[in-house]
Amino acid sequence: MSSHLVPALRRAAIAAVLAAAPVAAKADDGSLELRRVVLSTGGVAYMEYEATVDGDASLSFDVGLDQVDDVLKSFIVLDDEGGVGTVTLPGRQRLDETFRDLPFDAAALSSTVSLLRALTGEEVAVEGDVDISGRILSVTDETVQGEDGAIVRHRLALATDGGIRQAIVEDTTSIRFTDAALQRQIDGALVALATHRIADRRTLTLQTTGEAERTVRLGYVVAAPLWKTTYRLALGDGATALLQGWATVENMSGQDWNDVELTLVSGNPVTFRQALYESYWVERPWVPVDVAGRVVPMVDGGAMDDVLTKAQEDAFYRSQDEAQEMLAEDASRQTIFETGGVGALFAEAAPAPTQMAAMGGATSEDAATQVAFRIADPVSVSAGESLSVPLISRAMPAEIVALYQPATDTRHPLAAVRLTNDSGAGLPPGVVTIYQPSAASGGATFVGDARLGAMPAGDDRLVAFALDQRTLVDREDKADQTVARVTIDRGVLSTTLVERQSTLYAVKAPEGEALQVLIEHPRMAGWELVQPVGEIEKTDSDYRLPLSVPAGKTATLEVVLEYQRLESMRLVDMGREQLLWYAQNGNVPQAARDAFTRIAELRSAVDQTDRAIDEANRQRSVILQEQERLRDNLASVPSGSDLADRYLTKLAEQEDLIEQQLSRIDDLAAQREQRQQALRDYVAGLKI
Repeated sequence: MSSHLVPALRRAAIAAVLAAAPVAAKADDGSLELRRVVLSTGGVAYMEYEATVDGDASLSFDVGLDQVDDVLKSFIVLDDEGGVGTVTLPGRQRLDETFRDLPFDAAALSSTVSLLRALTGEEVAVEGDVDISGRILSVTDETVQGEDGAIVRHRLALATDGGIRQAIVEDTTSIRFTDAALQRQIDGALVALATHRIADRRTLTLQTTGEAERTVRLGYVVAAPLWKTTYRLALGDGATALLQGWATVENMSGQDWNDVELTLVSGNPVTFRQALYESYWVERPWVPVDVAGRVVPMVDGGAMDDVLTKAQEDAFYRSQDEAQEMLAEDASRQTIFETGGVGALFAEAAPAPTQMAAMGGATSEDAATQVAFRIADPVSVSAGESLSVPLISRAMPAEIVALYQPATDTRHPLAAVRLTNDSGAGLPPGVVTIYQPSAASGGATFVGDARLGAMPAGDDRLVAFALDQRTLVDREDKADQTVARVTIDRGVLSTTLVERQSTLYAVKAPEGEALQVLIEHPRMAGWELVQPVGEIEKTDSDYRLPLSVPAGKTATLEVVLEYQRLESMRLVDMGREQLLWYAQNGNVPQAARDAFTRIAELRSAVDQTDRAIDEANRQRSVILQEQERLRDNLASVPSGSDLADRYLTKLAEQEDLIEQQLSRIDDLAAQREQRQQALRDYVAGLKI
């Protein structure tokens, strides 16, 4: 920011202001002229006006209602020699508020008859065929036959000193209310109705104070359409390319821009709106009115706690404090510009980088979070129209590459340009039209469109513009898992497993053209790239792996990712198949493999006993089912018969078999416990 603006900003005042632009705003001693426009990609525009004044001056503006909030938030006055007096702006009063204290409503002003009826009892003076004065008694409708048919007339009845007198409203030349205060109320209400019809605009008046002739600058920030960037990239000798940048600007300010200084700012500033042009009321508690009356003793309901708890009381008073803090914050915002905080956005531009002679450009400057382009020549554009202005034209380092993105196409790479920004300032994002020299015509040939992301100074970007169907890409994926480390301690197995994913890329270049290929391979959280090695370019989601392919040949690149995973489990809970997998795995140390072999043998002994127990239980179940059948048969034959005796003998034999199976199951259970204990004892003593 230039030094002469610093003291001015310290005397700056935040006031109310203007819509997209003032309409025919004039000062007492000069005219306001739009001098500077700064358009931001944050969706706002800074509009700055100048006026030459001498001494005290009054500046008035028409303000768009939809812009008033923004204007109140951002209005700034720059005056090196003078100061700011007062700023006035009509309140956002609703029409019904205007009629709240009037003896009539808005509907009464729809016709003479409606107003007279609404003001029954008021004194009027009537002039016409007869001149009478009196208080309005009534206005009645009457229908009479005229030449063109029935018409409605209105008979006004007045109470006068001489009695009730009447007049036809349509025959009078004048009806005047004799109460001057009432007449002023009617006039004010009519003005309010007229103002309400143009409710989308407000008038703001700023009083400036001073003695000498001086220049006063007025600025504000309001909503504006985004300005857009487009580029043209002409490919050259393979080492450089000509980049031309243009900005498309729309003038939606409501007024013409005549020879204004235009600055375009690219960034992502914080912008917001606040309803400053609304009335806010602080809620107050209601308390009962003390009224003396008959004393009626209440029925005692016993002792009770306070109705409001301490926490509820604290919450109530805290809400009151927060309301006061909000009002204080609104007031504190009035000093936001006194420290020169807008300097980075509206500062004078730095010296311009070298520009191409064939095209006018813009000086550019990098701020902390954005880039500002100051258009070299004044700009003129009518309200509602658009224009394109040049931003940059220069040769930049460029390298043509083939970019393979599997998500875009699995068989072919994209033709792309790696563009390096050596302009000294950042470039905003935009679309790029790519041209290539034409050997036949000597001109240029369109080869594709691309998108350029925001590119800070010194960075490079890949600009992909077409699918290269002459180049073929093939890939093969495989995955495996190996054991990297095994430890056994106090019966717990800890295994470090290495998962490995490898991809083999094969790229075939077209005849007569060698390629520099960039292969984008996905990055995965927790996975490490182990092949290829060296400095590898990374994006947010991919590795970019270089591969040189001779003309007409095929080159390959193997990409290997590894992921280490730790697993822990109790050895006594492992099955025989798991144990044998470790016992037969060549990546497991021999001592551990021997231990797994022994554990597998002990586990097999336990499993064998479990199977024997299951078989004994199965046989016992079969005998129990047979006993059920015999009991059913026994119940259906005569007691003491030969068949009944036979069934009883069979049941006795089966009871002996059940006793034998139960004894065997008990022996097997004891055997299993012995074998399980042997397994536990062996595992507990291992430390590998």
